[in-house]
Amino acid sequence: MPKRVDHAERRTEIAEALLRVAGRRGLHAVGMRDVAAEAGVSLRLVQYYFETKEKLLLHGLQHLAERFGERVAARIRAAGGDPDPRATVEALLMASLPSDEESRTFHLVYTSYAVLAVTDRALAAQPFIRNPDAAEDALTGLLDRAREAGLARSDVDARLEAVSLLAMSAGLGTAVLAGQRTPESAAEVLRHHLDRIFPGGRPAEA
Repeated sequence: MPKRVDHAERRTEIAEALLRVAGRRGLHAVGMRDVAAEAGVSLRLVQYYFETKEKLLLHGLQHLAERFGERVAARIRAAGGDPDPRATVEALLMASLPSDEESRTFHLVYTSYAVLAVTDRALAAQPFIRNPDAAEDALTGLLDRAREAGLARSDVDARLEAVSLLAMSAGLGTAVLAGQRTPESAAEVLRHHLDRIFPGGRPAEA
């Protein structure tokens, strides 16, 4: 009896191969043949599941976003059963800094996608490009609640601070990838700005 193929698992394996290659070379340099070789499957199989390079890229990016969400959730769990707003905000921001191989891949591939989307209308029109808006909305909500609870400065503009913090995190991540600064120094810059928003100071280290 022929072995039953788990198509979802096979698609995930191919997406993981895409991210590994993109993490080494950048998304712009990845071809379907490269992904097939990395996954140890035929080019025809990759084309069977994804048909075009664009569909492959989008699936890989969606998979990357899911992994990032899991990473943030793990950091929040590590902060305790009921982390305060600052700990939650810090977990979200720190998860994207290139401090290990997974976060390095996330930042490099995400940045490569943004650059490609500037000149590729098809990529720019895809739902993945709205993910930063979701992060901005989540961060704004956390800052609003913190202000209302008296945990953040009363004059804080939650939306402006959310935009600023996400832009700062992205820029610092690129500086880490380029070797301009260390992950530790980038994290310290983010914490410095969080200290300004949350006057109660930093949560105690675990």
